[in-house]
Amino acid sequence: MPSEKVLEMKKQQVADLKARFEGACAGVLVDYKGISVADDTQLRKELREAGVKYTVTKNTLIHLAIEGTDLAGLDSVLEGTTAVATSADDYVAAARILGKYADKNDNFNLKGGFLDNEVIDLAKLQSLAKLPSREVLLATVLSAFNAPMAAFARVIQAVVDKNGEAAPAAEEAAPAAEETPAE
Repeated sequence: MPSEKVLEMKKQQVADLKARFEGACAGVLVDYKGISVADDTQLRKELREAGVKYTVTKNTLIHLAIEGTDLAGLDSVLEGTTAVATSADDYVAAARILGKYADKNDNFNLKGGFLDNEVIDLAKLQSLAKLPSREVLLATVLSAFNAPMAAFARVIQAVVDKNGEAAPAAEEAAPAAEETPAE
């Protein structure tokens, strides 16, 4: 039987893990066996830089933390070695980084995951892993918003150029700019 001190420590770990799951918008469970220390160090660095918390955790502690919650569906993947990656504000960072790493390493596999306290299957997790970063997605959306305005501006410019009104106005403005003395 474990000592009182060990039992209290494990209860605290379960409570911390439960709070971590509740505060996360997304999480991924992976089977990490067979990776080198150097690879693990590099992976942890990349996850840390993306704001993802990554820890190796005992399956029993995970089971106790998700018991009776919406994440209880993850119980079926709690076999072998398990590491947990959670993110409080980025839905794709953990899945993207760990998915990329799993593609390169045969011994490293995605086991399961969740989004907004809802368990997702492996197929959804893998498609989430293939999404680009938040910055790339925002740039794509902004580009899509900007495209109609840019096309409209080109059409207006073409109409103005066709009517010949833009050319004289540009020529008149150029000499005026040259005549202004430099200060």
